[in-house]
Amino acid sequence: MTDSPYASTPRITVLPVQPGDPPFRIVEIDGEVVGSATAMTDVLIAAAAAGIPVHDLDDPAAVRWVGGGKLSWKPR
Repeated sequence: MTDSPYASTPRITVLPVQPGDPPFRIVEIDGEVVGSATAMTDVLIAAAAAGIPVHDLDDPAAVRWVGGGKLSWKPR
């Protein structure tokens, strides 16, 4: 994928996995921390609570995954 100055920034950002029991990822919406997620469903729940429809978690225009994709839920 090529970075484009015309590409929109996704409203949802999922940060890298943090150690914990269970491991978790911080979820930001519009630059604000809204909670943590231990699975993909938690990201979808946070998005729905904010009124953001997400139809494809792999769509970079919808969700920005930092430090691993939607299947990364264990610390490296």
